[in-house]
Amino acid sequence: LGYPEINESPNVMEEGGLLKLLKDWDCEVVERKTAELTPEEEKAYGARYRLALASNHLAEMVADQIKAGALPIGLLSNCNGLMGMLAGHQRASDNRKPLKVGLVWVDAHGDFNTPETSLSGMMGGMPVAISTGLCLHHIRRACGLDPPLPTKYVTMEGARDTDPWEQYLIDQNDISQITVNDVKRLSPAIDMEMDRLSTITDLIYVHVDLDVLDPHDIPGASLPVEGGPTAEELSEALEIMFESPK
Repeated sequence: LGYPEINESPNVMEEGGLLKLLKDWDCEVVERKTAELTPEEEKAYGARYRLALASNHLAEMVADQIKAGALPIGLLSNCNGLMGMLAGHQRASDNRKPLKVGLVWVDAHGDFNTPETSLSGMMGGMPVAISTGLCLHHIRRACGLDPPLPTKYVTMEGARDTDPWEQYLIDQNDISQITVNDVKRLSPAIDMEMDRLSTITDLIYVHVDLDVLDPHDIPGASLPVEGGPTAEELSEALEIMFESPK
């Protein structure tokens, strides 16, 4: 996802080893694209709005890839790209009717703040709340995510660092949880949540922020949180999740 307000981490991930790994696993990379603003969009007022416009381009790419039978892998410079990924899955329908999209949010943080609950005011702490229609509706619609996801379509995995009022919103909206302990022991809760989402949605998007890992496994994390799973433990949990047909 490329736009002026980003860093270079997606390029680092892609060129720093991911492409070689995919080749080693006999995966065929059929397309590589970057979501970028048009010259006219670059003149738009507001960093948040420009981010949303870039996310809308990302959504177009994701939808086209799903329709072509490919598995889209989004390399995002920050979690605000969530709305574009979800919008792309939502519009991957052949009859223009939005698909019901489930979200597995794998992150040490809930990112379920709103402007009213956030202690920092950072939009980076709000993408799940935005995606579920709790705030910043103009940003969500500019991303192309419409309608928002019902909160019952969301499962959080590994979330353990939340603000007090953010946690209140998570609890008030009954957001389902897969705990770090569930991941570590490969609890039946993982299969149960995938089955639950599969029953009520058409497609499931799995979003992984690597800061969900224990800091010992990701020393470069900008917002490290103690008590996470190891990379191996997370990979085993993800394998189970990706056994779901959806």
